[in-house]
Parts: sequence; C-alpha cells; structure tokens
Amino acid sequence: MHYRRHYLPGGCYFFTVVTHQRKPVLTEQPTINVLRHAFQWVQKRHPLRINAIVILPDHLHCIWTLPETDHDFSTRWRLIKGMVTKHGQINTPIWQKRFWEHTLRDEHDLQAHTDYIYYNPVKHGYVLQPADWPYSSFRRDVARGLYPADWGGNPLLPDNLGNE
Repeated sequence: MHYRRHYLPGGCYFFTVVTHQRKPVLTEQPTINVLRHAFQWVQKRHPLRINAIVILPDHLHCIWTLPETDHDFSTRWRLIKGMVTKHGQINTPIWQKRFWEHTLRDEHDLQAHTDYIYYNPVKHGYVLQPADWPYSSFRRDVARGLYPADWGGNPLLPDNLGNE
C-alpha cells in the first residue's frame, strides 16, 4: 500500500502515534520525561504549536499547527520518536513504524478532535473525568477558559447526581 500524506504549509493536523504491540510504556518513568524533553527539543529546532495533547500508556493523540511556510511534520515525528527510542531506557522497540495524521479542515473539525483528545482517558477507563488525567493539555485549556473544569465528567458519579 502506498500511503500518501497530505502536507500543507501552516497546516493544522491531528495525529495518533501508537507504541509497538501496544506496550503500555509511555506514561512510565523515565519514558514520560524523555517524551516531554523530546517534544521540547524538537519545538526549539522545528517550531510547532501543540494545540492539544494526551499521552496514554500505549498511544498518544495530539494536534499541531505548523508555521505558515512549513509542512514537515514527518521530520518532527522522526526526531521525537528517535529521541524516545534512544533515551527511553526500554530494551525493546517502542513505536509502531508509522503514525496516523488527519489534516483539520476547519474550526468545527479542530473542536471535534480536541474534544476527542481530552475525552480519551475517560473513554479508555483510566479516569472518570478529563481533568483527572495528568498527561494531557486539558488543564492548560481550562486555565485559558476554553473548557470548564468539569467538562467530560461522568454524569452518573455520586457527587454529580441531582445536579443536572
């Protein structure tokens, strides 16, 4: 199969990156710290805005916006994955060979994918509400006033009963 990526200068993209054989290693120490460092290192050399991100044990989702004259998200992912592989202190392969990307078309598409990212830890059963997951930019967006702190919480929790 010949997969063709859609490269758009200044584009906004949704990504899914998965670990090799879905091994739950991304939120373990020291891997999570190496992953954070890799993102910071790449951002300094190849600017990008991280609109939203969530890191789960076996995969991550994020939305990036690239500079107006730049479309090269593949190099950024190669560098991030390479740094984690080299410095993550895991003796087996860490990543699936590819990643999945989707070019976001408009504000509605961006909002739908951001909601998907933030709800993902709840969907997978790690937490009862997005604000409880530590490896996400959700709380950053709450502080910016983009989401209420209780967004995406389970309405059937005992402390939410009767408050509809």
